[in-house]
Amino acid sequence: MSGFDYSRLEVRRQEDLLWVTLNDPERSNALSPAMIGELIDLYRRPLRSEGIRALILSGAGRNFSAGADLEHLAALRDAGPEENLRDSLRLRDLFESVLRQDALTLALVQGACVAGGCGLATAHDFVVAAQDSKFLYSEVRIGFVAALVATYLPLRLRGADIRELLLNPQLIDADKALEIGLANRVVPAEDLSSAGELLAAKILETGSSESIARTKRLLLDVLGRPLADSMQHAAEVNAAARATDDCKHGIATFLATKKPPKWR
Repeated sequence: MSGFDYSRLEVRRQEDLLWVTLNDPERSNALSPAMIGELIDLYRRPLRSEGIRALILSGAGRNFSAGADLEHLAALRDAGPEENLRDSLRLRDLFESVLRQDALTLALVQGACVAGGCGLATAHDFVVAAQDSKFLYSEVRIGFVAALVATYLPLRLRGADIRELLLNPQLIDADKALEIGLANRVVPAEDLSSAGELLAAKILETGSSESIARTKRLLLDVLGRPLADSMQHAAEVNAAARATDDCKHGIATFLATKKPPKWR
C-alpha cells in the first residue's frame, strides 16, 4: 500500500478505517526493535489529515503479542545505563505515539496479551477482547518494572486493580479484563474483527472526529495535574472547541433539526 511500506506490519485501508496487523506470528508478535520502530512511524503519522478516522490494530496468528522480544532482552543483560535508557525511551516513544494519535484507536486482542504487548493494547482508546484472550503484566516476575504503563493505566483502572495487576501478576481472562476496565468489549473470537469495525463505525457516526481528538488530548493533559490547573486547562479547551467548524455545524444542525448530526 502506497505510503505504508512495512515489513513487520500489514496495513490495509478501508475508506476512513486503517486496519493494521502485527505480523510476526511465529514469535507471537513479539515487540522487536524493528516492529517497535514501524509502529512508532505509523502512529506518529497525522492520520486524520490523510482522511483516516480510526485505526484498528490486531495480531496475526494465535496471540495478539507476547511482549518483549526475548533475543533483544538477552542482548540487554550486559548493556550499560545509556544503552538501557535509549531502549526505554524507544518504548516511551511507542506508547506515547499510540496515546497521542488523534484518530480513534482500537486494539483487537486474541490469545496472549502479555507485558509490553498488554501495554500496547491498553494504550488504545478501546480494547475489544476475544473470549479466549488472556492479559498479563508479567514484569515483576522477571525482576523488571512496568514503569511506562503505570503512567497511563489510571486512565482505565482504579488504583487497587493497578496494584493487583502490576504487583501480583496473574493471567486474567477476558471477562475479568472487562470487569475491571482493561477491556471495553468481549466477543467470540470469530466475531472479533466485525465487532471492532462495528464499534468504530458507531463511534464515528455519532461523534465528531475533531471533538474525539480534542477529548483524547484533554484526558492525557489533565492526568495528574492539580485540580485548579486541570480546570483552567479544561476551560481553555472548552472555549477553543466552540470555535471549530465541527462545533458550529453540530450546534446549527441540532437547532434546525433537534437532532445531532451524523458525522460519518
